[in-house]
Amino acid sequence: MNIIGQRVKEARINAGLSQQQLSNKLELMAVYVCRGSLSRIENGERAITDIEIDAISKVLKVSLDYLFGRE
Repeated sequence: MNIIGQRVKEARINAGLSQQQLSNKLELMAVYVCRGSLSRIENGERAITDIEIDAISKVLKVSLDYLFGRE
């Protein structure tokens, strides 16, 4: 359902964050994605909104091009 899941997982691990820690940081940006939803995103089982993609890229300090595999 999404093409960025594996890249989200890689960037999260490289940032040294657990799924719960990423969820907490997203919540501080008023983007509510629970740990279970992050797991499904990373496994490609859940669609992801543009707002979620943008917030994830900011929290993980990676570009949108990285998440979409364009770099």
